[in-house]
Amino acid sequence: MSFAPALEFVFEIRAQVSETLHIGHGDGEITEFTPIVGGSVSGPRLTGKVLAGGGDWSSTRGEICELEARYLVQADDGSVVDIVNRGFYHPDPDSPDQHDGDVKVSEAGHYYRTSPVFRTDAPAHRWLAETVFVGLARPDGDDVVVIRMYAVR
Repeated sequence: MSFAPALEFVFEIRAQVSETLHIGHGDGEITEFTPIVGGSVSGPRLTGKVLAGGGDWSSTRGEICELEARYLVQADDGSVVDIVNRGFYHPDPDSPDQHDGDVKVSEAGHYYRTSPVFRTDAPAHRWLAETVFVGLARPDGDDVVVIRMYAVR
């Protein structure tokens, strides 16, 4: 008998970003920083806002962009949650548009996935620090990145 883990949608982050800052070129690598300046969190298991002050460091080698974002969200109850969200973005011509019901969760031709880790001592949100997640990301215009968070069950 085979077993496949299931994914449960728990919330969506809509992170507002400002203009990307060029840091430098390495040996075949471009390093950049994109400030996170706000946003929202909504879903069945968490609602709140993205706090300004975080950001996304990216290293691009060829067509492969490795991402590492660090930012804070504040739940509607006032609790603060720290997020470290690592992932990859690159062209993938075989990747179709993907939907979760009526919601588009990824764009055709792109692989944009993250693996977030959460930290908080707030009792109501401790489950975040004790669960493995997968994020499906996509841009929404020039200044918003949308990440749909799924708990691995």
